Amino acid sequence: MPRLAGALALALSAAACTAGDFGRPRPGVWNDVIVPSAGLWSATARGETVSPFRMTDDEEQLRDRAWRFVMPAHERSFFERQVSDFAHSRVLPVEAQSSTASDYFHALTGGSYRSQASRYNRLAEDANADRLLIGPFRANAGRVVAADRVRMRAVDASPQVPPEQRDPAFARVVENEGLILWVCERVNFRIESYRYALANLVVEMPSREAIRAERSIMALEAEAGPLCKLDLIGAFRGGAKPAPADKPVVYKG
Repeated sequence: MPRLAGALALALSAAACTAGDFGRPRPGVWNDVIVPSAGLWSATARGETVSPFRMTDDEEQLRDRAWRFVMPAHERSFFERQVSDFAHSRVLPVEAQSSTASDYFHALTGGSYRSQASRYNRLAEDANADRLLIGPFRANAGRVVAADRVRMRAVDASPQVPPEQRDPAFARVVENEGLILWVCERVNFRIESYRYALANLVVEMPSREAIRAERSIMALEAEAGPLCKLDLIGAFRGGAKPAPADKPVVYKG
């Protein structure tokens, strides 16, 4: 355990030194080679599904778009952001992330603001920014799911696909669906965090600005609904795996 804690501390320090604009990982050997390799090794060691397939453009973009939603909503949550960044790269399991709704409120109120209106405005702006980015992510996810349906139908139907391609294909579908479900979970967590912050701001510093913040959160909830109802194949939830090569089946859906 001490070794693990030390390794994590070293990794977090290195990540902190390589943070780019808005906290995003800056391109380089550490973020483009070392961390992804460590992520695949760690995920495999934990028994998670890992595919060796190269990613499509849409799959790459899906992971890029997911980054915002799996990060803590406030940049002052430094340690939590680093943990989430490593969860995004699969170095750490997603369970390592904080699920404490009060984190955002404490980060929001921890800095110096001119007035309570600034805090309410920041809350409304964060919720609005999330809302505007959910649509593009949902569209991206829809393209990935559609391509995965084609992928699995080809696996089932084509005798030219060798057996060793079947499991990696299914593993990629599991990875894609797992990411979409994770983003849905973290978006709902953001909404919970925003509502916690709004309620406690009203108690501590009542202001008419709370109305705008409330409307922003409601709009985010409305936009998040369709994402969490996206029609997936069901692989991540334990759906059908590819049949043996001599017993092809057609995937439903």
